[in-house]
Amino acid sequence: MGVVVATLVLQVVLPDDMALHPWWLLPTVSGLLVVALLLVNPGRMSQFSAVERVIALLLVAAVTAVNAGSAVTLVYRIAAGTIGDHAGAVLVTGGIVYWTNIVAFSLWYWEFDRGGPGRRAAGRAEFPDLQFPQMADPGLAHQDWEPSYLDYLYFSFTNAAAFSPTDVMPLRIWAKLTMMLQAVISLILAVMVVAWAINNLK
Repeated sequence: MGVVVATLVLQVVLPDDMALHPWWLLPTVSGLLVVALLLVNPGRMSQFSAVERVIALLLVAAVTAVNAGSAVTLVYRIAAGTIGDHAGAVLVTGGIVYWTNIVAFSLWYWEFDRGGPGRRAAGRAEFPDLQFPQMADPGLAHQDWEPSYLDYLYFSFTNAAAFSPTDVMPLRIWAKLTMMLQAVISLILAVMVVAWAINNLK
């Protein structure tokens, strides 16, 4: 939850021409969803809740939609030559959008691997969608080991940085396609922002 809140704060501090308008819409909607999520489940998740899952998916969708808008705006303005000439500001903006993209995809992986955290905690998911190293080798962890959110965040980061699987393998079609989409978005952002910034650094 802390990672999500911090990422939303980063979205709020984006330059005015890159941010969603009105500026208060994202923090207000996301704040209400976070509060609702905490009210539904104030402690550690131990069982599946349909209400909690809907709220969580709405929160993830909100973060994803806003960041998608920022990413499209950034890439379009670079391609159209209307981004200005402040390389530092563009790099910071690109970094925020890139990081938010990592967080958004990590949340999708977290919410859909084996039916989400609720089903994983309740033991209602039989087959994994993503195979972590601890699952393949019982000698690496306890028998009842389960991936935490930080495992999914790390997985999302390595996919965005390497544009391919590293130590976590996608087993289902949805996971493979989601990883492919994330890699494409990350590649476009990295190429466009870095190439433009290098050309305009003073």
